[in-house]
Amino acid sequence: MQAFNAKFMSLILIKNQAEKEIDAAKELKDLDAVWQKYFGKKGKISLLFKGIKNLPQEEKKQMGRELNEAKNEIEKKIEKKKNQLLDYLRSKSRSFKSIDVSLPGNKIPQGHLHPLTKVLFECQEIFEKLGFEVVEGPDIESEWYNFDALNIPAWHPARDMWDTFWLKEPGDSKLKDNSQKYLLRTHTSPVQVRYMEKHNPPIRIVVPGRCFRFEATDASHEIQFYQLEGLMVDKDISLANLKAILIEFFRNFFGREIEMRFRPGYFPFTEPSIEVDINFEGRWMELLGAGMVHPNVFKNAGLNPKDCQGFAFGVGIDRLAMLKYKINDIRLFYSGDLRFLEQE
Repeated sequence: MQAFNAKFMSLILIKNQAEKEIDAAKELKDLDAVWQKYFGKKGKISLLFKGIKNLPQEEKKQMGRELNEAKNEIEKKIEKKKNQLLDYLRSKSRSFKSIDVSLPGNKIPQGHLHPLTKVLFECQEIFEKLGFEVVEGPDIESEWYNFDALNIPAWHPARDMWDTFWLKEPGDSKLKDNSQKYLLRTHTSPVQVRYMEKHNPPIRIVVPGRCFRFEATDASHEIQFYQLEGLMVDKDISLANLKAILIEFFRNFFGREIEMRFRPGYFPFTEPSIEVDINFEGRWMELLGAGMVHPNVFKNAGLNPKDCQGFAFGVGIDRLAMLKYKINDIRLFYSGDLRFLEQE
């Protein structure tokens, strides 16, 4: 009889606890958790049913009757609570406005390419069709690749042409000796040397990338800009090849024939050097610099200048974008002003 009393008291406590949890249920998943807790394989009521076999014969029937009554009461409460929750959900769904699935949906705004990215991709595509490979180089360059290897030693007055952002070595209070200086590259030309160090002619590459110069900003100058470098090297390359390539590029880029002229110029890494102008909407505009690769550049890249010759050129992507889209201020590209960037 003592075992029966213990199980009966346990049953009363379990029933009371179950009723409290049923009343506290806020969602259908809460009710399911209550059912599993008490009637699952290892549920509290289920375990009491399994324990009946351990009672004396005269107590089994009485305990079985008590358990069945408690089980039925709890199940009824669960069912009642379930119906209440379902009624609430149905009334809540009816309160929402009906949706007409035949109506067109709201247009999802889509992003688009930045003007400079668009022009850069277009230029790369044109040169790829002309047989050029697209390669890239680091934004942070060593003094060797940015200047010395391009025939611009430290004493050379041509270094004054580039206003440079010099970098400090991590942990050093002063810059190290010249061979260890680093900077934000002032042009994409260093990739010429980097590429020729690892590849033998014939070479046809274009190098897109961002450059940095420490200078005052105005409508036509920024401290950062994008440049596209071109390099073509073989045994018999001449300025005639350069002219043919540029004529084809401008024709594809602007969608019409473009009048072009060459003027003598000066760059330390080319000899002879030229400035290239185009006749755009009735007036001549300087657009890019070019020339035949200087023998010293070939030597610094590990090539014999007697065995190869070639041309190099550099054109500003920002300037091309300004001409194509009739933009009068280069600073708009980097302002982050959505009124400008969201224009189609």
